[in-house]
Parts: sequence; C-alpha cells; structure tokens
Amino acid sequence: MNTTTQTIGTTTLNVDGMSFGHCVQAVTKALAAVPGIRVKSVEVGSAVIETPDGGTTGKAIAALEEAGYPAKAVGDAAAAAHSTPAKSGGGCCGGAKAMTPGSAPGTKTSGGCCG
Repeated sequence: MNTTTQTIGTTTLNVDGMSFGHCVQAVTKALAAVPGIRVKSVEVGSAVIETPDGGTTGKAIAALEEAGYPAKAVGDAAAAAHSTPAKSGGGCCGGAKAMTPGSAPGTKTSGGCCG
C-alpha cells in the first residue's frame, strides 16, 4: 500500500509577449511538455498551473522563456488579477524583438512561436 502523498501547489504565472489565441496555444504546449506540470488554464498574459514543487515551477518558467515568452510566478490568483504584465518583447512572432534596426517592417529576425 502506497501511503506517500504528493502535495500539488497551484501557481499563477504572468506571461509576457502573448497577443492572441495562437500564443495561448503555444504557451499551453510549452507548459504541457514539462514533466510534472498540469495546465489548469492559459489566457493572454497569464497561465495557471499545478506543480508538485517550486523546482517544477522554475522548469515551467524556463520552458516558456525558451519558447519566447518571459514569465514570472505570482504569489496567488488574486495578485495576478491585479497585476499587469510588462511588455518586454519576445512571444508570438517575435513581438518587439522581431525587428532589428534598419530592417523592413514585418521582417522577422527572431523569436517566438512563429519563428
């Protein structure tokens, strides 16, 4: 008989660089690929996940950053509802980082889920 109980914690993440539904799909996919993560919800600007420990939360944040979405954990859902994510580029289609000085508008040069 297994008497070990695993404590699952709910964490809200502020996720920068999301602008529309495709970004929600990309963030959901990135989080779902992290072992130990259960994705509860994702919307533009935030995600709610369940994790067994803080280390797994760090892995989720790292996975999002690798996908082009800078993220940070918020203390609780109430705090997340009152916070505004900073616009720092990255994200879908490269966001603000998509253009380099001297490049033509619409020319992607880096980042995000679209390239």
